[in-house]
Amino acid sequence: MNPRGKPVDRRTLLQFVTVGGLAIPALSLAGCATGGGDDDSGASPSAGGAKSDKNPFGMVEKSTVEAVIFNGGYGFDYVTFAATLAQKNQVGSTFTVKPSTQIAQELQPRFVGGNPPDLIDNSGANAIGINTIADQLVDLKDVFEAKNLEGTTIKDTLYPGVEAPGTINGKLVAINYVQTVYAVWYSAALFEANGWTPPKTWDEAIALGAAAKAKGKFLFVWGKEAATYYLTLSIASAIKEGGDDVRLSLENLKPDCWSLPQVQGVFKALETIVKNGYIKPGGGGTQFTAAQAQWSQGEAALLYPSGSWIENEMMKQTKAGFKMTGAPEMTLTSGSKLPYTALHSAAGEPFIVPSKAKNAAGGKELLRTMLSKEAATNFAKTKLSSTIVKDTVPADGFGSTALQSQGKMLADAGDDVFTWNFTDIYGMNQDQLVPWNAFLSGQIDAAALTKQMQSITDKVANDAQVKKVEVK
Repeated sequence: MNPRGKPVDRRTLLQFVTVGGLAIPALSLAGCATGGGDDDSGASPSAGGAKSDKNPFGMVEKSTVEAVIFNGGYGFDYVTFAATLAQKNQVGSTFTVKPSTQIAQELQPRFVGGNPPDLIDNSGANAIGINTIADQLVDLKDVFEAKNLEGTTIKDTLYPGVEAPGTINGKLVAINYVQTVYAVWYSAALFEANGWTPPKTWDEAIALGAAAKAKGKFLFVWGKEAATYYLTLSIASAIKEGGDDVRLSLENLKPDCWSLPQVQGVFKALETIVKNGYIKPGGGGTQFTAAQAQWSQGEAALLYPSGSWIENEMMKQTKAGFKMTGAPEMTLTSGSKLPYTALHSAAGEPFIVPSKAKNAAGGKELLRTMLSKEAATNFAKTKLSSTIVKDTVPADGFGSTALQSQGKMLADAGDDVFTWNFTDIYGMNQDQLVPWNAFLSGQIDAAALTKQMQSITDKVANDAQVKKVEVK
């Protein structure tokens, strides 16, 4: 859920690792207190089988592998597909894939008990803060060094730099599997029918809200579990407007970071939209997919901010001929440090392998299978979104307007692609949902939202027990 500008060299301004169309912020771990687990050497209780290109991690024959996968916008069947391939490759072994929507609640006790699953998709609103368990995870560099099912070294099949988001203190603790594009989504068919165009600035968004209201529609809609999608939109807009100063202030949990002029400009624009009645009421009591259906099926609202999982998530609840399409986040002004075409995009869906897993070698083997061209192409075709594996999406996007628009947005953005990580690193989403639901409901104004967001940030920043990640 989650971005950043200067006319000079924006790559220098943002200080990102450019990764073939993506820019990942450089991270270094500060104040590394040790946690409750042992640092790993890559070994696992079920390692010990004969190593080969077909079994690069020494997975024991006829062993059992347990994977727990976040059952969100992408579902979990894509891992089941890979598990089927893995079982054909590792004859006699069993790969079990279990869905979950409560990753932290269900799996933190298992970390404490020393019996975590072999592979975890640590994603969703209830993900485990990765910094809290980094020393309890195996280093996954050898997965990138292994050959895929087609016989090619995996690192040679990936977009450059995809290891950066999952690397902490030089250790690859997570492999982020999905190339997520964040955007403001709309029905191209509805816009064409009414002569509307996606807003490029917040002033244009407010004007579009008035046009929507005249047609008996709303500009935005939201659901209670996804209220912070509007936080993601706000951060992206603020960083596009203000560039590196905004990004670093937020990433490094600085005092008064939520009072920066660019952040306040976006908050005030949203406050105007709420006060003008351009957001559909009742979102705080509406399940988020039901709210999304009000947009994609009922066309009650014109715009919805989300990651590129949205098409797959709402596939069965989208109006025929909707022509779902993405547009970049709005800027505050036409003089923003990053242009309107700049895009928030990053590798997401972090997969981790606990060092105390019974079969860590098996967890790596399932990850290796997921990174095969066959499994990655299956994901792109069935989820209408790309993985970190290159050359798996055809030009026609498998017939998906949303997938086609993702390619166009990335091409238009060029090097102006960005991301940030502080919300996920510190597991702040659950706390942030409270003020954002209140704000979108009109119960609090931008000033109160700012105060509550800063309080949440300060609590993390001032907690000496929380490992801090310094972003440069």
